[in-house]
Amino acid sequence: MTEITVVYGFDMETDCGSWSPYYEGLKNGTPKLLKLLRQKKATATFFFTGEAAKLHPKVVQSIAKAGHEVGCHSLYHETVGDPVFEIPGVKPLLPQEVPARLKLATDWVTASLGEQPVSFRCPRLWGSTAVVNALEKLGYVSDASYPLYCYQERLVPYHPSRKDWTQVGNSRVVEIPNFADMTINSADPYGRDRDQWPLFRTASAKKLMKHIDNFIELVHGKALPAVLCFYFHPWEFIDMPKSYTYGEGKVVPFYFLVKNCGDYALEQLAILTDELKARGASFTTASDLAETWK
Repeated sequence: MTEITVVYGFDMETDCGSWSPYYEGLKNGTPKLLKLLRQKKATATFFFTGEAAKLHPKVVQSIAKAGHEVGCHSLYHETVGDPVFEIPGVKPLLPQEVPARLKLATDWVTASLGEQPVSFRCPRLWGSTAVVNALEKLGYVSDASYPLYCYQERLVPYHPSRKDWTQVGNSRVVEIPNFADMTINSADPYGRDRDQWPLFRTASAKKLMKHIDNFIELVHGKALPAVLCFYFHPWEFIDMPKSYTYGEGKVVPFYFLVKNCGDYALEQLAILTDELKARGASFTTASDLAETWK
């Protein structure tokens, strides 16, 4: 493993996450991402909700054909783990509901992919012990759900405990922390301003690289390898409306969710990839990282 390893994760879900029923990003943003990744010779993991995979099997197959990994991202982008903060009207699954729900999500992705996914990411990075244990029984090898900005402890991948997923144990699943700049003092009660997303788009790739460099210096100072796991969404790479009207009401996302979506975001992702490569980073998939992690 190189000193800097990068996992690009793309969460394949409805536009704006749970806030619309549409898949314009998945349909129109994914081809742009595949082209960019091909040009940059970078591999990635695309985490599909079960519904997204079921409705768009050709997109699933196009990703696999391009040499990238297809993972799972719950059934309908629901909260499957422990919520870090409350969202009105969004209730998590009960722990006893999790195994059956993840099994069905896995089956739907498998049907479109032609083989079982082995990498998972929880929506909003809200994982749990119940999720990790269910994933292990289903044969998954990696879970890229750990929100470093919140729990703050795990700077590198680890095998979680079956009793507490935030602690080190002997689960066969490798837990991959998501990048956060742990060198800054957070002004947010949950530490979300340490998180990388969506700074590359709302500001710039160069702005994000300052935080990445901070993290690399921090972990290398502890004689640890730098593993950088990021999350993006295909809808960020097409022009997004500022509001949605459907069903019985209107949804107006916070501005940061739609700011600079489209060509600018794609340009900044290209710059981010170049900057990481200039620092000697190698790109891998979540499952390949898990298979080689010691």
